[in-house]
Formats: sequence, C-alpha cells, structure tokens
Amino acid sequence: MQACRWFLLIMPVVFLFYQDNGLDLADLLTVQAFYSLCVILFEVPSGYFADRLGRRRSLLIGAICASIGFWIYAFAEVFADFFVAQLLIAIGGSFISGSDSAMLYDTLIELKRRGEYKKVAGRYGSIANVSEGIAALAGGSLALISLRAPLFGQAVLMLFVIPLAWSLVEPTRKTANASEGSFKAVFKIVRYALHGHAQIKWLILYSSLVGTSTLTIVWLVQPYLIAIELPELWFGPVWAVLQFSVGLFAFFAHRIEALLGRRASLISLILVSAAGYIMLSQFQALWATAFFLVVYFVRGINGPVLSDYINRCVESDVRATVLSVRSLVGRLMFIIVGPMAGWVSEAYDLSTAFLVCGLTFFSFGVLFLFFLHRNKVL
Repeated sequence: MQACRWFLLIMPVVFLFYQDNGLDLADLLTVQAFYSLCVILFEVPSGYFADRLGRRRSLLIGAICASIGFWIYAFAEVFADFFVAQLLIAIGGSFISGSDSAMLYDTLIELKRRGEYKKVAGRYGSIANVSEGIAALAGGSLALISLRAPLFGQAVLMLFVIPLAWSLVEPTRKTANASEGSFKAVFKIVRYALHGHAQIKWLILYSSLVGTSTLTIVWLVQPYLIAIELPELWFGPVWAVLQFSVGLFAFFAHRIEALLGRRASLISLILVSAAGYIMLSQFQALWATAFFLVVYFVRGINGPVLSDYINRCVESDVRATVLSVRSLVGRLMFIIVGPMAGWVSEAYDLSTAFLVCGLTFFSFGVLFLFFLHRNKVL
C-alpha cells in the first residue's frame, strides 16, 4: 500500500502542471491549504471511526476516496476541478492517516515487538520515499510527453491500493468506548490530547510544527529550481534524489535517534529544519540545492521518532484518534504557513519567503521546546 500510494508521478512537475493550467505559486499553495482544511474537517472523525469500527475498514474507505480523487485530478482543467479532486484525496488521506500508524503499532504489540516501532515505522516511511523517488524519475519522463500523462498513470496505480487495503489483517486490540455519543466521545479524546495530558499536548504541537516545516518545503522545491533556471529535464532526477534521501534517513531513523538520544533528537529537529530554510533564503544557485537535504533529513526521521514518543503515551483504544489530532494540528499550521509563503513569494520574492518561513519555524520551535522541557519530555 505504501509503495502504491506514494508512487506520485505528478510531484516532480506539479508546479509546471499548475502553470500549464494558468495557475501560479499562490494558487498552488491555496489549493494545498484547501486540502489541509478538508483534512481538518475529516481527520479526527475518521480517526474515531478507525478506533470504533476498525482500522482495516478505515484504510479501505480511504483508498477508494483517494482513487476517485486522482481520477478527477487527471481530467482537471479549471480551478474548481482542482478543489473537488483535493477534497476527495483529503477524505481518503484522512481515513488512512492515523489508522495506518495505529494498526502498525497495535500489530507490533500483538507480536510482542512494540520496542521495534521506530525501526519498523522508519522502514515503512522509507518504502514510501523510495517509491516516490522512483516515481519522480518516471513522472519526469512522462511529463516530456504530456504534463497530464503522470496524473493518468497515478490514477491507474491508485486502483491497486483498494484490494491491498482489503487484504489487511486487523490485530486484536481494545476498542473505543461506544457507551456515549460519537461527537461527545471525539470531543473528549481531542480535549484529552490537547489539554488533559501535558506531555501529549506539547509533543503534538511540536511534532506538528516540525511536520509543517517539512511539508511546506515540498511546495517550494520546484519554484526554487525554476528560479535558478534548472532545465525541466532535471526536475525528475532532483526530486528523486530528495525522496531517496528521505527514505534513507527514515530507514536509519531509529539508529540516529539512539545515537543522539531523546533530548538532542527533539531539540535538533526544528533547529536543523529552520537552518535549512534560512540558508536557502541566502543563496540561489545549483550548489545550494544541497540545503534541501538538510530539511529532508528532518522529514525522514520526524515521523518514526515523534510518532513513537506519542504512541508510548497513548492507550490503544484512542490511538488512531490521537494521531489524527496531531495530523489535524499540523494541517491547521500549514493553512497559515502555506498561503503566507505563497503571498510573500508573490509580493516580494522567493528568498524572502524562505527567510520568513525559517524564522517562523525557529521562533515557535524554541517556544514549544521550552514547554517540552518544562513538562519533562526532554
């Protein structure tokens, strides 16, 4: 499922595809912010659905919705089409997000291998990034035929995710309490995650900020490559190198965390990411694309490490919902940061957008680290 879901043929040329349909960077980030808004609406309810009625069912619904969304994307021509496609992809992503990590963690508990979560989750993420890296090479080649060709290939591939989701085996676990209404139960879990448990709250806020920093960079890579006048032929290989690097970092995330230790790992994540943004703001040259690897290093180890820290604080019956809360908070942050970066880029220039993002992530990162230290998470 990971390999198919993340074989994103369109990603190395997505900005070019938007430009081909008369849209600019601000439009691209607006559509992505809308996607994040849709995720916010469906993320926590879908997580509660997974906790109550099964992670396998949730993954299956997510696969079907995402598949339909990509087919609409393949035929999209006007601005409204992009919004409809992103709505369905967001619903699909919401039902998968949280459910996959929760199912993986509970499966490891059943197999008496819970201590291996960081290692297995790192490999899980590595598969996704290696797949996206291979897709970048293929997508870049397909785009030479037509900028729409990668989307048709993506839509066909997403059909295979549905039977794969159907084939999964649900582990034995404690299920969410059904004695109270669904809305009340969801609100109770959200309140617990963001108010009732200080360590979970600050881990969620910090993890979401780090995730937002590594998500925002994804949509700034291609504008940067255009700014340094890199030929379109090289967009696919550059994107592939970035994805392979994330896969490599994710694969060794458990070893990197063990080497650095919990405190250094947590502190370094946002500081390293912010430093990458600031360096990219100061230099616009082919050699400076190496600074993307700095942020992509954080992108690789963020998920396995911080998900493990959160999972250790959460009971099985609310695990998917709490993880969905983290995704929701991250999307809320991106709704603010994404369009802000697009607006700054259009009003001033791309370098200023990188600088503003870097300073924003650094400032809030230091604040959240203070509260992590205060609550003995470090």
